[in-house]
Amino acid sequence: MAKKKRRIIEEKEEEYQYVPPEFDEREFILKDIYGTKVLFVITALAVVMGIIGAVLCKVGGDSGWYAATAVSFLFVLGMKKLLMLIGFRVDLLELKTMLMNYLLFLMLALGVCIVLIQPY
Repeated sequence: MAKKKRRIIEEKEEEYQYVPPEFDEREFILKDIYGTKVLFVITALAVVMGIIGAVLCKVGGDSGWYAATAVSFLFVLGMKKLLMLIGFRVDLLELKTMLMNYLLFLMLALGVCIVLIQPY
């Protein structure tokens, strides 16, 4: 029998070597500590906003929820400027971190407000 000719020519595979990116451990730790400081400030502001929301709910009756919700969301919209006024450089934090901080703020303020408006 005759041998069939191979029409595909085998080429040598290029060697690929993974080179990990440079990792600055000091910068990573400092950024993490900075994010934690911002988180503590946002937590304190959320507790204060929860108290304000509870007062608005008690005073406003049924429409107090609307006012408390509006004030909380307006506070979130102005939080970046407020943090800059306090002295934090928000531009050092990633967008994902700030979005999580905003969500945490809203949930914690809502939780504090609910706990405070419950009758004893």
